[in-house]
Amino acid sequence: MNSPYFRNVYFKTDDGLTLYARDYPGPASEASVILCLHGLSRNSRDFEDLAPLLQKNYRVIVPDQRGRGRSESDTQVEHYTPQTYILDTLRLLDDLEVKSFSIVGTSMGGLMALGIGALAPERLTQVVLNDIGPVIAQRGLDRIKQSVGSKMVFSSWSAAADHLASVNETAFPHYTTEDWLRFAARACSQTSDGVALDYDPNITVPLSSATSDVRPDDLWPLFEALTDVPVLLIRGALSDLLEPACVEEMQRRNKRMQLLEVPGVGHAPMLNEAGVSDALISFLSFPAIG
Repeated sequence: MNSPYFRNVYFKTDDGLTLYARDYPGPASEASVILCLHGLSRNSRDFEDLAPLLQKNYRVIVPDQRGRGRSESDTQVEHYTPQTYILDTLRLLDDLEVKSFSIVGTSMGGLMALGIGALAPERLTQVVLNDIGPVIAQRGLDRIKQSVGSKMVFSSWSAAADHLASVNETAFPHYTTEDWLRFAARACSQTSDGVALDYDPNITVPLSSATSDVRPDDLWPLFEALTDVPVLLIRGALSDLLEPACVEEMQRRNKRMQLLEVPGVGHAPMLNEAGVSDALISFLSFPAIG
């Protein structure tokens, strides 16, 4: 796929997989870098509205994590964890000779941002957490476990859109048929078998065991490690994954954190809702405060 906005990048991971990323060049070779990280079952196309807006002032790098989009799947399903995705992403940035960067992370991508902040704090300048925090609400997690990978291939784009609407309509109650078709275009690809969700269904295999080993308090030290990094938290007002109590505790522990709540949307805002991209760009426009 060629685009006037980005170049296609392929790179090798430490364990030999070939992964993909979109690299949106900035207005100058020395432009600051923003790394956009997608959620569990999504891919780089989630940021196709936001990235061209950001690239007016920044270089924007958007990877497909292993098992998603144009990246190779992993036969060793135990590697489908945020820890592995973080190492893959840092390898990509090293290959591209990116030393410092900001992160816009949606859901799982936000958890990756917390991990990167702990692993490479000197490289991180700003963080946007999109509908994720140190405590993951059980009801949202249960919904994800039930819906991700439950049905993968559809007879048509309309059928794919109908399925995605059925499992996501509580998060996007105002979406029209056209919106769901666009949602499908980002979440699916045309294959020889039909229209397929664009991820390896095995990405969910480690989910239960990995999550059960992580107590809610385990992620608080990662969040607190971002105290010296400007943080913007975006929450969908209808979110079932990020509850208000967690947001309040995040604000208590990091009084400098900014908060933007998106009305009428659940998990997770697409970042193209009215006023969201403007607020996000405004936040990223301010340099990190030491």
